[in-house]
This record gives sequence, structure tokens and C-alpha cells, in this order.
Amino acid sequence: MTRFIAYFRVSTAAQGRSGLGLEAQREAVARHVAGAGGRIVAEFVEVESGKRADRPELARALAECRAHKAVLLIARLDRLARNVRFIAGLMESGVPFVACDMPNATPFMLHIHAAVAEEEGRAISARTKAALAAARARGVKLGNPQLRAGSPELARAAAAAKAAQARDRAMDLAPIIAEIRAAGVTTLAGIAKALAARGVPTPSGRGAWSPASVLRLERAAPAREAA
Repeated sequence: MTRFIAYFRVSTAAQGRSGLGLEAQREAVARHVAGAGGRIVAEFVEVESGKRADRPELARALAECRAHKAVLLIARLDRLARNVRFIAGLMESGVPFVACDMPNATPFMLHIHAAVAEEEGRAISARTKAALAAARARGVKLGNPQLRAGSPELARAAAAAKAAQARDRAMDLAPIIAEIRAAGVTTLAGIAKALAARGVPTPSGRGAWSPASVLRLERAAPAREAA
């Protein structure tokens, strides 16, 4: 029986407290463990940005993997890091790991996916910084409560941040929606009911699932679904 050490990561303390983002990761991990006929020896939850390399909970998880001769299991590769060097370093550490979204990926494929995730993060950061810099150049004082809501630069920055959050949430829930569709539920209304029945929070954490919210979720990660 394969032994697994589960590692989960959320980006904010609010997500950690509410469980938002963790439910989908836990479901993906549980499905993989059940399919592999293994068991989870321990699990670790990190509340940290994917950009940070110092991860105390990940360090503990890796130590447990070595102690139990277990496999590190993560829901998605980008929950581990959006950094090629970080992923490469982990592969060279000798601790085996599996990402549920690509369980049969070769080292080459892992490098490619890590590179894509890193570039996506860099592009989002660059767009946000450029928008904020443009706002400063126009004399806008950031954080000013009198700031005009219609400022195009800040609107673009806010839209970029919101889109990034939507993509993360969409990729979190993609395996669950795929499972629901595989069970024969194909309408947006049916998927909304299935998500509600499973107790999955909506992307905003407020309100109820609707066909429109399911459609927005599926549209948020077209590149990932195509992959």
C-alpha cells in the first residue's frame, strides 16, 4: 500500500480560516489516494504565497516523506510552486511527489508546466505593476479613499487580480466538475445543484450556485481545460 503525505497550500490567511480553496484540493487528493489504493499518513496545510521558497509546512511534509518512505501528494502542481527552480530542486531532493492534476507526468512535463505557471504569474504581476505605475505617474495617490472609482489604470489592476483569483478557483474546482459531468450531469443547472449538494462554496464564498456562476467558473480556466 502506497503511503502518501498530503500537502495543501492556500495563498491567504482568510482562505486558510474559511477552508476556501482547501475543499477542492482535499477532494482531488482523496480521489487519487482511493484510486491508487493507498493511504494518507499525514497532511500539512501551508498559508503562503506560491512565490515564497521558505515553506515551513512543506519542509515538515518532506521530512515526513523521508521518515515514512512516503510520496508527497498535492492537488495541483501550482499549489506546490509557480517556480521552475523550486520544482527542479524538489525533484532533485529524492522525495517522490505526485500532482493529482497530472499523475503520470514525466519530469520533462513537470518542468514545462512549472515554466508555464511561472510565466503566467510573472505576466500577471507585470500587468498589475504597470497599471499601478501608470496611476502614480498621473498623480494618483494609491490608497487614497478619495480615489476616483473610474480610474482606468486601477480598474485594470483590480481586474487582473480578480481574473487571477478566478483562474485559481476555477482550476481548484475543475476536477470536481469533471467528475460531476462524468456521472452524467451535463447541464449548468444540474452542475450547480451538484456543487451545492457537496457543500462546495461559490467562488465569492457568498450566495448560492447558479447556472450563470458555473458558466463563469468554467470560462475562467479555458487554457487548463484544453490541456
